[in-house]
Amino acid sequence: MTEPSEDTSTVRFAQVSPPDGSAHAATLRLGGADNTVTSAAGPLGLGALTTAAAWLAGCQGQCPPREPARTRVVVFAADHGIAARGVSAREAGTTKELAAALATGSGPLAVVADAVGAGMRVVDVGVTEGDGELSLGHASEPIDVADALTEADTQAAIRAGVSVADAEIDSGADLLVAAGVGVGSTTPATTLVAAMTGTEPVEAVGRGSGIDDHGWAAKTVAVRDALRRAKPHLADPLALLRTAGGADIAALAGFLAQAAARRTPVVLGGLTVCTAAMLAEELAPGTRAWLLAASTSTEPAHQLALEQLNRAPLLDLRLGGAADAGVVATLPLLTTTVRALAE
Repeated sequence: MTEPSEDTSTVRFAQVSPPDGSAHAATLRLGGADNTVTSAAGPLGLGALTTAAAWLAGCQGQCPPREPARTRVVVFAADHGIAARGVSAREAGTTKELAAALATGSGPLAVVADAVGAGMRVVDVGVTEGDGELSLGHASEPIDVADALTEADTQAAIRAGVSVADAEIDSGADLLVAAGVGVGSTTPATTLVAAMTGTEPVEAVGRGSGIDDHGWAAKTVAVRDALRRAKPHLADPLALLRTAGGADIAALAGFLAQAAARRTPVVLGGLTVCTAAMLAEELAPGTRAWLLAASTSTEPAHQLALEQLNRAPLLDLRLGGAADAGVVATLPLLTTTVRALAE
């Protein structure tokens, strides 16, 4: 494992330019979203699917949009110290096993990615005893009593996300799907969403990996205590990540911000990813315009994050614990709509 950098200098992102508004509007007209007929066949009547295709057209700067040539699902993996509080249905410290399974093609997310023809990369950024090139090699600290990360580790995780975005885009990816895997990850994600939206823990905490009432109570207490520590840092996204985040959330924030800076569209996964998107928007204003919310989930904090991002979900599937897999399963709807508009 490469030793994490002690560089605490702040990562700077290039200014994020907006997608092409003309291509976006033209695609809406082509699909009949505004009841304006511009094609010989008349409006396609594809509703929200036209809206998603118009988003892609704006990102590509052309109407009709083209089908993505290389879609990549990128999964960031990290352990969270707060998992020891019983906030997850999975045993603390088992993220390494989950990530290894994904890397070998096992698990719902890997299976769905293969089924829709999307390549997948699993990136270890903070797995306990991790040996990835970009890994911190350890879990975050329990956020109810301590900062999740040091300042140096926070910056290292963000840089890891940036470098992964650059590598995927330089290799030809023209549509990215951001995902995460980490036991206990929805607890810091919920804490950050609650902090940034001013929401009480009982209104933001969900069932995550499928916890029972006892687990939900433990998770609510953990979020409450972590929220007290996070609130003094509301004006500083980096301090929020350091105090109440985790390596996966920090890396995802860097990944999303860099993808937007490089004008590459990204489909958002579940709660952890959408939380990172909120931080990415703070780090690089304008990032959210390059992001597509594929579906709702059963996590209250997920809906709060989408509202904060002003991203209306494409579908109302109310995805559960395997939200990232469900998101990837929606990709054929987008590509089919693009093909219908083109033909």
